[in-house]
Amino acid sequence: MDEDLVQLGASRPPGDPARRPRPEWLRIQLATPAEYHKVRKLVGGLHLNTVCEAARCPNIYECWGRHGTATFMILGDVCTRRCGFCAVTSGRPPAGPDPLEPDHVARAVASMGLRHAVVTSVDRDDLEDGGAGQFVATIKAIRAAAPRTTIEVLTPDFLKKDGALERVIEAQPDVFNHNLETVPRLYQSVRPGARYFHSLRLLDRVKELDPAMFTKSGLMVGLGEEIPEVHQVMDDLRAADVDFLTIGQYLQPTLKHHAVARFVEPQEFDALKHHAFGKGFLMVAASPLTRSSYLAGDDFEKLRAARAAKLSAPATG
Repeated sequence: MDEDLVQLGASRPPGDPARRPRPEWLRIQLATPAEYHKVRKLVGGLHLNTVCEAARCPNIYECWGRHGTATFMILGDVCTRRCGFCAVTSGRPPAGPDPLEPDHVARAVASMGLRHAVVTSVDRDDLEDGGAGQFVATIKAIRAAAPRTTIEVLTPDFLKKDGALERVIEAQPDVFNHNLETVPRLYQSVRPGARYFHSLRLLDRVKELDPAMFTKSGLMVGLGEEIPEVHQVMDDLRAADVDFLTIGQYLQPTLKHHAVARFVEPQEFDALKHHAFGKGFLMVAASPLTRSSYLAGDDFEKLRAARAAKLSAPATG
């Protein structure tokens, strides 16, 4: 395919009422270079799922084609939750965890030569541990196959799964990520199966278990939130000592999903980024196309550097 300038969502059928014009800043370069096909073949050959494909991420061509990175989605491709924003299939998963999956992910990480691997999953409320054991097995397999690779996990909320979080933290990922996604007022329509303060407490608990572990969370904007509500979420995350915040534009996957309330302009993202740094986050990524694991490896290096700089700075006051 020749490189072309396309609008996100332009693949919808003609006449689809969701095909409304997107602003100029949501246009991306769509290309399918050789590296993209290489990653796609590798992932498919190992029967792996990626959130890049399942969630219809707009950055897939850049990440797979230019950076050779991918976010691996374990525990299948059917989610037990039905969130208003997410394109992943909802329903009853047909099977338990695949015992070969951790090794397959590790083989892919090693084959791709990743400096930083991101592992996420669907929600698995049907499992006694919420899938924590599969996260642990995947972390251990990556450590064995690619010991120099840093590992970021983007986990579900492990709601009513006692001991699940503790198991994941004991496996020592380098970054623990759990997204709040939106402001508390919108949870009923955006994350009906989740609880805002449970998710916040999950992130707080990570720091209690391991104060040195980096924590990360993400928000979508354009869902109908007000800016003061976003600022309050920032305060809540800092109270939980979260290190890294990502903020991106919500894009409606299908007509069945939560509608886009507005497209947030780039200068507003700049203002949110500036405000978040003022709150004390070590790292902030905020732009229309920012996603939770977008450029995660590069951002992890910046995150480590920011902590080192903070620790070496002379005390004030």
